[in-house]
Amino acid sequence: MGLIAMSERDLRRIEVLSKVAAGRMTRVTAAHVLDVSTRQVRRLLTRMSIGGAASIRHKAIGRPSNNRISDGVRDYAVTLVRESYADFGPTLASEMLAERDGLCVSRETLRHWMIDAGIWLSRKQRRTFHQPRLRREAYGELVQIDGSDHRWFEDRGDPCTLLVFIDDATGKLMQLRFVRSESAFSYFEALGLYLREHGAPIAFYSDKHSVFRVARKDAKGGQAMTQFGRALCELNIEILCANSSQAKGRVERMNRTLQDRLVKALRLARIDDMETGNAFLASFMSRYNARFSIVPARCDDLHRPLNLAPDRLTEILCKREQRYVGTQLTFSFERKRIMLAETDVTRGLVGHYVETYAYADGRLDVRWKGYSLPYTVFDKDQRVTHAAITENKRLGDILAYVKERQDQHVPPVVKTNSEKIGYQPRGRKPGRSTDFMNDPAVIARRKKALLKQAAAE
Repeated sequence: MGLIAMSERDLRRIEVLSKVAAGRMTRVTAAHVLDVSTRQVRRLLTRMSIGGAASIRHKAIGRPSNNRISDGVRDYAVTLVRESYADFGPTLASEMLAERDGLCVSRETLRHWMIDAGIWLSRKQRRTFHQPRLRREAYGELVQIDGSDHRWFEDRGDPCTLLVFIDDATGKLMQLRFVRSESAFSYFEALGLYLREHGAPIAFYSDKHSVFRVARKDAKGGQAMTQFGRALCELNIEILCANSSQAKGRVERMNRTLQDRLVKALRLARIDDMETGNAFLASFMSRYNARFSIVPARCDDLHRPLNLAPDRLTEILCKREQRYVGTQLTFSFERKRIMLAETDVTRGLVGHYVETYAYADGRLDVRWKGYSLPYTVFDKDQRVTHAAITENKRLGDILAYVKERQDQHVPPVVKTNSEKIGYQPRGRKPGRSTDFMNDPAVIARRKKALLKQAAAE
Protein backbone atom coordinates (compact mmCIF):
# COMPACT_ATOMS: atom_id res chain seq x y z
CA MET A 1 0.00 0.00 0.00
CA GLY A 2 1.38 3.39 -0.96
CA LEU A 3 1.65 6.54 1.11
CA ILE A 4 -1.57 8.32 2.05
CA ALA A 5 -1.45 12.09 2.51
CA MET A 6 -3.47 13.40 5.42
CA SER A 7 -4.18 16.81 6.83
CA GLU A 8 -3.43 17.85 10.38
CA ARG A 9 -7.14 17.66 11.17
CA ASP A 10 -7.33 14.04 10.07
CA LEU A 11 -4.23 13.11 12.07
CA ARG A 12 -5.72 14.82 15.12
CA ARG A 13 -8.95 12.87 14.69
CA ILE A 14 -7.10 9.55 14.42
CA GLU A 15 -5.19 10.32 17.60
CA VAL A 16 -8.31 11.18 19.62
CA LEU A 17 -10.38 8.29 18.21
CA SER A 18 -7.59 5.86 19.04
CA LYS A 19 -7.78 6.96 22.66
CA VAL A 20 -11.54 6.44 22.64
CA ALA A 21 -11.15 2.99 21.10
CA ALA A 22 -8.55 2.09 23.78
CA GLY A 23 -10.88 3.26 26.56
CA ARG A 24 -8.65 6.17 27.66
CA MET A 25 -11.19 8.85 26.66
CA THR A 26 -14.95 9.02 26.60
CA ARG A 27 -17.00 9.85 23.53
CA VAL A 28 -18.30 13.04 25.14
CA THR A 29 -14.76 14.27 25.85
CA ALA A 30 -13.68 13.35 22.31
CA ALA A 31 -16.62 15.28 20.86
CA HIS A 32 -15.60 18.32 22.90
CA VAL A 33 -11.95 18.05 21.84
CA LEU A 34 -12.74 17.57 18.13
CA ASP A 35 -15.57 20.15 18.23
CA VAL A 36 -18.11 17.73 16.73
CA SER A 37 -21.26 16.06 18.03
CA THR A 38 -21.28 12.79 19.97
CA ARG A 39 -23.15 11.16 17.10
CA GLN A 40 -20.38 12.16 14.69
CA VAL A 41 -17.80 10.63 17.01
CA ARG A 42 -19.78 7.37 16.91
CA ARG A 43 -19.85 7.47 13.09
CA LEU A 44 -16.12 8.09 12.88
CA LEU A 45 -15.41 5.21 15.24
CA THR A 46 -17.56 2.88 13.12
CA ARG A 47 -15.80 4.02 9.93
CA MET A 48 -12.37 3.62 11.54
CA SER A 49 -13.16 0.09 12.82
CA ILE A 50 -14.28 -1.02 9.34
CA GLY A 51 -11.88 0.77 6.99
CA GLY A 52 -8.98 1.56 9.25
CA ALA A 53 -7.32 4.93 9.87
CA ALA A 54 -7.24 5.73 6.13
CA SER A 55 -11.04 5.93 6.08
CA ILE A 56 -10.96 9.08 8.25
CA ARG A 57 -9.80 11.10 5.24
CA HIS A 58 -12.40 13.26 3.52
CA LYS A 59 -13.95 11.27 0.68
CA ALA A 60 -13.83 14.22 -1.73
CA ILE A 61 -10.03 14.43 -1.63
CA GLY A 62 -8.57 14.00 -5.10
CA ARG A 63 -11.90 14.51 -6.88
CA PRO A 64 -12.91 17.69 -8.73
CA SER A 65 -15.25 20.05 -6.92
CA ASN A 66 -18.96 19.83 -7.58
CA ASN A 67 -18.98 23.62 -8.23
CA ARG A 68 -16.07 23.48 -10.63
CA ILE A 69 -16.52 25.42 -13.88
CA SER A 70 -16.07 23.19 -16.89
CA ASP A 71 -12.97 23.44 -19.06
CA GLY A 72 -15.11 24.44 -22.05
CA VAL A 73 -16.43 27.55 -20.27
CA ARG A 74 -12.93 28.43 -19.13
CA ASP A 75 -11.48 28.12 -22.64
CA TYR A 76 -14.37 30.15 -24.06
CA ALA A 77 -13.87 32.95 -21.50
CA VAL A 78 -10.11 33.06 -22.06
CA THR A 79 -10.65 33.19 -25.84
CA LEU A 80 -13.06 36.11 -25.52
CA VAL A 81 -10.66 37.98 -23.25
CA ARG A 82 -7.73 37.35 -25.57
CA GLU A 83 -9.62 38.56 -28.63
CA SER A 84 -11.54 41.56 -27.24
CA TYR A 85 -10.29 42.42 -23.76
CA ALA A 86 -6.58 41.63 -23.85
CA ASP A 87 -5.57 44.96 -22.29
CA PHE A 88 -8.41 44.93 -19.72
CA GLY A 89 -7.92 44.21 -16.05
CA PRO A 90 -9.72 41.21 -14.49
CA THR A 91 -12.41 43.37 -12.85
CA LEU A 92 -13.30 45.29 -16.01
CA ALA A 93 -13.00 42.17 -18.16
CA SER A 94 -15.46 40.27 -15.93
CA GLU A 95 -17.91 43.19 -16.17
CA MET A 96 -17.63 43.26 -19.98
CA LEU A 97 -18.09 39.48 -20.25
CA ALA A 98 -21.29 39.69 -18.23
CA GLU A 99 -22.60 42.81 -20.01
CA ARG A 100 -21.67 42.11 -23.64
CA ASP A 101 -21.27 38.33 -23.86
CA GLY A 102 -23.65 37.07 -21.17
CA LEU A 103 -20.90 35.08 -19.44
CA CYS A 104 -20.88 35.57 -15.67
CA VAL A 105 -17.49 34.81 -14.13
CA SER A 106 -16.21 36.24 -10.87
CA ARG A 107 -13.28 38.61 -11.16
CA GLU A 108 -11.01 36.47 -8.97
CA THR A 109 -11.70 33.34 -11.01
CA LEU A 110 -11.07 35.28 -14.21
CA ARG A 111 -7.89 36.72 -12.67
CA HIS A 112 -6.45 33.22 -12.14
CA TRP A 113 -7.46 32.16 -15.65
CA MET A 114 -5.83 35.23 -17.20
CA ILE A 115 -2.64 34.72 -15.19
CA ASP A 116 -2.43 31.06 -16.21
CA ALA A 117 -3.00 32.04 -19.86
CA GLY A 118 -0.32 34.74 -19.72
CA ILE A 119 -2.76 37.58 -20.43
CA TRP A 120 -2.44 39.24 -17.03
CA LEU A 121 0.53 39.69 -14.71
CA SER A 122 0.10 39.40 -10.98
CA ARG A 123 1.03 42.26 -8.67
CA LYS A 124 4.27 40.51 -7.79
CA GLN A 125 5.14 40.05 -11.47
CA ARG A 126 4.32 43.69 -12.27
CA ARG A 127 6.56 44.97 -9.50
CA THR A 128 9.36 47.24 -10.70
CA PHE A 129 12.69 47.72 -8.98
CA HIS A 130 14.56 51.02 -8.86
CA GLN A 131 18.27 50.55 -8.64
CA PRO A 132 19.91 52.82 -6.06
CA ARG A 133 21.89 55.70 -7.46
CA LEU A 134 25.36 56.32 -6.09
CA ARG A 135 25.93 59.58 -4.27
CA ARG A 136 27.72 62.42 -5.97
CA GLU A 137 31.37 62.61 -5.03
CA ALA A 138 31.82 66.23 -3.98
CA TYR A 139 30.06 68.57 -1.59
CA GLY A 140 27.99 71.19 -3.44
CA GLU A 141 27.92 69.25 -6.71
CA LEU A 142 24.21 68.40 -6.53
CA VAL A 143 21.60 69.68 -4.08
CA GLN A 144 18.16 68.04 -3.98
CA ILE A 145 15.21 70.32 -3.21
CA ASP A 146 11.60 69.55 -2.43
CA GLY A 147 8.61 70.81 -0.46
CA SER A 148 6.76 68.72 2.13
CA ASP A 149 3.18 69.73 2.96
CA HIS A 150 2.40 68.47 6.46
CA ARG A 151 0.91 69.42 9.84
CA TRP A 152 4.30 70.31 11.24
CA PHE A 153 2.81 71.97 14.35
CA GLU A 154 0.19 69.20 14.72
CA ASP A 155 -3.03 70.64 16.22
CA ARG A 156 -1.26 73.67 17.68
CA GLY A 157 -1.08 75.57 14.40
CA ASP A 158 -2.14 75.58 10.77
CA PRO A 159 -0.60 73.16 8.25
CA CYS A 160 2.22 74.57 6.13
CA THR A 161 5.00 73.49 3.79
CA LEU A 162 8.64 72.85 4.65
CA LEU A 163 11.18 73.53 1.90
CA VAL A 164 14.08 71.07 2.18
CA PHE A 165 17.54 71.51 0.61
CA ILE A 166 19.83 68.47 1.08
CA ASP A 167 23.32 67.89 -0.30
CA ASP A 168 23.50 64.68 -2.34
CA ALA A 169 27.12 63.80 -1.50
CA THR A 170 26.99 64.20 2.28
CA GLY A 171 23.27 63.92 3.13
CA LYS A 172 23.65 67.23 4.96
CA LEU A 173 20.68 69.50 5.50
CA MET A 174 21.60 72.71 3.72
CA GLN A 175 18.44 74.78 4.16
CA LEU A 176 15.04 74.38 5.83
CA ARG A 177 12.26 76.95 5.59
CA PHE A 178 8.61 76.99 6.66
CA VAL A 179 6.39 78.64 4.02
CA ARG A 180 2.67 78.75 3.33
CA SER A 181 2.96 76.78 0.07
CA GLU A 182 5.34 75.91 -2.73
CA SER A 183 5.50 78.99 -4.93
CA ALA A 184 8.12 80.90 -6.84
CA PHE A 185 8.42 83.58 -4.14
CA SER A 186 8.81 81.01 -1.33
CA TYR A 187 11.60 79.26 -3.26
CA PHE A 188 13.18 82.65 -4.02
CA GLU A 189 13.29 83.38 -0.29
CA ALA A 190 14.84 80.01 0.58
CA LEU A 191 17.29 80.24 -2.33
CA GLY A 192 18.45 83.69 -1.23
CA LEU A 193 19.20 82.40 2.27
CA TYR A 194 21.03 79.40 0.80
CA LEU A 195 23.20 81.50 -1.52
CA ARG A 196 24.18 83.96 1.20
CA GLU A 197 25.20 81.15 3.56
CA HIS A 198 26.80 78.53 1.29
CA GLY A 199 27.32 80.07 -2.16
CA ALA A 200 26.19 78.76 -5.53
CA PRO A 201 26.16 74.96 -6.09
CA ILE A 202 26.66 73.27 -9.42
CA ALA A 203 23.05 72.11 -9.86
CA PHE A 204 19.72 71.64 -8.10
CA TYR A 205 17.71 68.41 -8.44
CA SER A 206 13.92 68.74 -8.12
CA ASP A 207 10.62 67.21 -9.19
CA LYS A 208 8.43 68.35 -12.10
CA HIS A 209 6.61 71.04 -10.15
CA SER A 210 5.57 74.04 -12.23
CA VAL A 211 7.94 76.23 -10.21
CA PHE A 212 10.89 74.43 -11.80
CA ARG A 213 9.60 73.27 -15.18
CA VAL A 214 7.26 74.60 -17.86
CA ALA A 215 4.58 71.93 -18.24
CA ARG A 216 3.19 73.16 -21.57
CA LYS A 217 5.49 72.78 -24.54
CA ASP A 218 3.56 75.42 -26.50
CA ALA A 219 3.73 78.05 -23.73
CA LYS A 220 4.08 81.60 -25.02
CA GLY A 221 6.82 83.80 -23.62
CA GLY A 222 9.21 83.13 -20.79
CA GLN A 223 11.96 81.73 -23.04
CA ALA A 224 10.71 78.18 -22.24
CA MET A 225 11.69 78.46 -18.58
CA THR A 226 9.99 79.37 -15.33
CA GLN A 227 10.79 82.36 -13.15
CA PHE A 228 12.85 80.14 -10.84
CA GLY A 229 14.67 78.67 -13.84
CA ARG A 230 15.35 82.16 -15.19
CA ALA A 231 16.84 83.23 -11.85
CA LEU A 232 19.09 80.14 -11.71
CA CYS A 233 20.19 80.80 -15.28
CA GLU A 234 21.30 84.32 -14.35
CA LEU A 235 23.12 82.88 -11.31
CA ASN A 236 24.81 80.22 -13.51
CA ILE A 237 23.20 77.33 -11.61
CA GLU A 238 21.70 74.34 -13.43
CA ILE A 239 18.25 72.92 -12.57
CA LEU A 240 17.56 69.21 -13.24
CA CYS A 241 14.12 67.58 -12.91
CA ALA A 242 13.74 63.97 -11.77
CA ASN A 243 11.55 61.65 -13.81
CA SER A 244 10.13 59.93 -10.71
CA SER A 245 10.01 60.27 -6.94
CA GLN A 246 12.43 57.36 -6.57
CA ALA A 247 15.05 59.23 -8.59
CA LYS A 248 15.26 61.90 -5.88
CA GLY A 249 14.72 59.40 -3.11
CA ARG A 250 17.25 61.02 -0.79
CA VAL A 251 15.15 64.12 -0.23
CA GLU A 252 11.93 62.06 -0.18
CA ARG A 253 13.32 59.90 2.64
CA MET A 254 14.49 63.05 4.39
CA ASN A 255 10.91 64.37 4.29
CA ARG A 256 9.69 61.25 6.10
CA THR A 257 12.46 61.56 8.66
CA LEU A 258 11.65 65.21 9.31
CA GLN A 259 7.94 64.45 9.62
CA ASP A 260 8.93 62.27 12.56
CA ARG A 261 11.91 63.97 14.22
CA LEU A 262 11.17 67.61 13.48
CA VAL A 263 7.49 67.37 14.47
CA LYS A 264 8.46 65.94 17.87
CA ALA A 265 11.23 68.51 18.33
CA LEU A 266 8.76 71.32 17.64
CA ARG A 267 6.33 69.78 20.12
CA LEU A 268 8.98 69.64 22.87
CA ALA A 269 9.96 73.25 22.14
CA ARG A 270 6.26 74.29 22.21
CA ILE A 271 6.49 76.01 18.84
CA ASP A 272 3.19 76.59 17.02
CA ASP A 273 3.85 79.15 14.24
CA MET A 274 6.08 79.47 11.19
CA GLU A 275 8.05 82.50 12.37
CA THR A 276 9.20 80.85 15.60
CA GLY A 277 9.71 77.57 13.73
CA ASN A 278 12.06 79.17 11.18
CA ALA A 279 14.16 80.58 14.03
CA PHE A 280 14.34 77.08 15.54
CA LEU A 281 15.40 75.31 12.33
CA ALA A 282 19.03 76.52 12.42
CA SER A 283 19.79 74.74 15.70
CA PHE A 284 17.90 71.65 14.57
CA MET A 285 19.95 71.43 11.35
CA SER A 286 23.26 71.77 13.18
CA ARG A 287 22.37 68.94 15.58
CA TYR A 288 21.09 66.71 12.79
CA ASN A 289 24.10 67.28 10.51
CA ALA A 290 26.56 66.68 13.33
CA ARG A 291 25.07 63.22 13.86
CA PHE A 292 23.94 61.96 10.47
CA SER A 293 25.97 63.68 7.73
CA ILE A 294 28.72 61.60 6.11
CA VAL A 295 32.12 62.37 4.59
CA PRO A 296 32.00 62.75 0.77
CA ALA A 297 34.19 60.71 -1.55
CA ARG A 298 36.11 63.87 -2.49
CA CYS A 299 37.01 66.60 -0.06
CA ASP A 300 36.39 69.41 -2.58
CA ASP A 301 33.74 72.06 -1.95
CA LEU A 302 32.20 72.96 -5.31
CA HIS A 303 30.17 75.89 -4.00
CA ARG A 304 31.14 79.10 -5.78
CA PRO A 305 31.21 82.49 -4.04
CA LEU A 306 28.33 84.82 -4.87
CA ASN A 307 29.94 87.99 -6.22
CA LEU A 308 26.77 90.04 -6.40
CA ALA A 309 25.54 93.17 -4.70
CA PRO A 310 22.54 92.65 -2.39
CA ASP A 311 20.35 94.81 -4.62
CA ARG A 312 21.36 92.81 -7.67
CA LEU A 313 20.40 89.52 -5.98
CA THR A 314 17.01 91.00 -5.06
CA GLU A 315 16.43 91.96 -8.71
CA ILE A 316 17.25 88.40 -9.80
CA LEU A 317 15.06 86.68 -7.20
CA CYS A 318 11.78 88.24 -8.33
CA LYS A 319 9.15 87.73 -11.01
CA ARG A 320 10.18 89.51 -14.20
CA GLU A 321 7.84 89.68 -17.18
CA GLN A 322 7.31 91.83 -20.27
CA ARG A 323 4.07 93.73 -20.89
CA TYR A 324 2.77 95.43 -24.03
CA VAL A 325 1.95 99.13 -23.66
CA GLY A 326 -1.31 100.19 -25.31
CA THR A 327 -2.32 103.49 -26.86
CA GLN A 328 -3.49 104.87 -23.50
CA LEU A 329 -0.13 104.11 -21.88
CA THR A 330 -1.73 101.19 -20.02
CA PHE A 331 -1.06 97.47 -19.76
CA SER A 332 -2.50 94.53 -17.84
CA PHE A 333 -0.72 92.91 -14.93
CA GLU A 334 -2.27 90.17 -12.79
CA ARG A 335 -5.81 91.29 -13.75
CA LYS A 336 -5.07 94.89 -12.90
CA ARG A 337 -4.73 97.91 -15.13
CA ILE A 338 -1.42 99.74 -14.84
CA MET A 339 -1.32 103.28 -16.30
CA LEU A 340 2.06 104.87 -16.89
CA ALA A 341 2.45 108.50 -15.97
CA GLU A 342 2.90 110.68 -19.04
CA THR A 343 6.51 111.81 -19.30
CA ASP A 344 9.02 112.42 -22.04
CA VAL A 345 10.12 108.77 -21.74
CA THR A 346 6.69 107.11 -21.62
CA ARG A 347 5.24 109.05 -24.59
CA GLY A 348 7.32 106.94 -26.97
CA LEU A 349 6.52 103.58 -25.34
CA VAL A 350 3.20 103.01 -27.10
CA GLY A 351 3.48 99.70 -28.97
CA HIS A 352 6.62 98.68 -27.05
CA TYR A 353 7.22 96.20 -24.23
CA VAL A 354 8.18 97.25 -20.73
CA GLU A 355 9.61 94.95 -18.06
CA THR A 356 7.85 94.39 -14.71
CA TYR A 357 9.67 93.45 -11.50
CA ALA A 358 7.29 91.90 -8.93
CA TYR A 359 8.80 91.37 -5.47
CA ALA A 360 7.68 89.12 -2.63
CA ASP A 361 6.62 92.06 -0.44
CA GLY A 362 4.06 93.19 -3.05
CA ARG A 363 6.14 95.94 -4.65
CA LEU A 364 5.97 96.33 -8.42
CA ASP A 365 8.63 98.11 -10.43
CA VAL A 366 8.10 98.97 -14.11
CA ARG A 367 11.28 99.55 -16.14
CA TRP A 368 12.27 100.50 -19.63
CA LYS A 369 15.93 99.84 -20.47
CA GLY A 370 16.77 99.94 -16.75
CA TYR A 371 14.89 103.19 -16.11
CA SER A 372 12.05 103.02 -13.54
CA LEU A 373 8.75 104.42 -14.77
CA PRO A 374 6.09 106.06 -12.57
CA TYR A 375 2.62 104.51 -12.74
CA THR A 376 -0.78 104.21 -11.06
CA VAL A 377 -2.87 101.09 -10.43
CA PHE A 378 -6.57 100.62 -11.18
CA ASP A 379 -9.04 97.83 -10.28
CA LYS A 380 -7.46 97.06 -6.92
CA ASP A 381 -10.51 95.18 -5.63
CA GLN A 382 -10.97 92.92 -8.65
CA ARG A 383 -11.33 89.20 -7.88
CA VAL A 384 -8.05 87.57 -8.85
CA THR A 385 -8.92 84.00 -7.89
CA HIS A 386 -12.16 83.48 -9.83
CA ALA A 387 -11.90 80.23 -11.86
CA ALA A 388 -8.13 80.26 -11.42
CA ILE A 389 -6.19 77.10 -12.26
CA THR A 390 -4.79 75.89 -8.93
CA GLU A 391 -2.29 73.09 -8.35
CA ASN A 392 -2.80 70.57 -5.58
CA LYS A 393 0.29 71.72 -3.68
CA ARG A 394 -1.07 75.28 -3.47
CA LEU A 395 -4.72 74.43 -2.84
CA GLY A 396 -4.53 74.89 0.95
CA ASP A 397 -2.89 78.31 0.67
CA ILE A 398 -5.39 79.47 -1.97
CA LEU A 399 -8.37 78.35 0.13
CA ALA A 400 -7.01 80.20 3.17
CA TYR A 401 -6.61 83.35 1.05
CA VAL A 402 -10.14 83.03 -0.35
CA LYS A 403 -11.59 82.58 3.15
CA GLU A 404 -9.73 85.67 4.35
CA ARG A 405 -11.14 87.69 1.47
CA GLN A 406 -14.65 86.40 2.14
CA ASP A 407 -14.42 87.30 5.83
CA GLN A 408 -13.43 90.86 4.87
CA HIS A 409 -16.26 91.18 2.35
CA VAL A 410 -19.05 93.57 3.42
CA PRO A 411 -22.47 92.41 2.14
CA PRO A 412 -24.31 95.06 0.07
CA VAL A 413 -27.29 96.87 1.61
CA VAL A 414 -30.48 95.88 -0.22
CA LYS A 415 -33.26 98.53 -0.11
CA THR A 416 -36.94 97.77 -0.30
CA ASN A 417 -39.19 99.41 -2.90
CA SER A 418 -40.62 101.76 -0.26
CA GLU A 419 -37.13 102.88 0.73
CA LYS A 420 -36.18 103.39 -2.92
CA ILE A 421 -39.11 105.85 -3.50
CA GLY A 422 -38.39 107.68 -0.25
CA TYR A 423 -41.40 106.52 1.79
CA GLN A 424 -41.26 107.64 5.43
CA PRO A 425 -43.58 105.96 7.98
CA ARG A 426 -45.61 108.51 10.00
CA GLY A 427 -46.53 106.43 13.00
CA ARG A 428 -49.50 104.17 13.71
CA LYS A 429 -53.07 105.13 14.59
CA PRO A 430 -54.60 104.13 17.96
CA GLY A 431 -55.53 100.49 18.28
CA ARG A 432 -54.69 97.65 15.96
CA SER A 433 -54.25 98.76 12.41
CA THR A 434 -56.46 96.04 10.94
CA ASP A 435 -59.16 95.75 13.69
CA PHE A 436 -61.71 98.44 12.65
CA MET A 437 -64.59 96.84 14.53
CA ASN A 438 -63.14 97.80 17.93
CA ASP A 439 -62.29 101.36 16.94
CA PRO A 440 -64.52 103.77 19.05
CA ALA A 441 -64.85 106.24 16.18
CA VAL A 442 -66.02 103.51 13.83
CA ILE A 443 -68.49 102.19 16.42
CA ALA A 444 -69.97 105.71 16.99
CA ARG A 445 -70.42 106.29 13.25
CA ARG A 446 -72.05 102.89 12.87
CA LYS A 447 -74.54 103.56 15.71
CA LYS A 448 -75.40 106.98 14.23
CA ALA A 449 -76.05 105.42 10.83
CA LEU A 450 -78.31 102.76 12.36
CA LEU A 451 -80.31 105.41 14.24
CA LYS A 452 -80.83 107.39 11.04
CA GLN A 453 -81.96 104.23 9.25
CA ALA A 454 -84.49 103.39 12.01
CA ALA A 455 -85.92 106.95 12.01
CA ALA A 456 -86.37 106.89 8.27
CA GLU A 457 -88.29 103.64 8.44
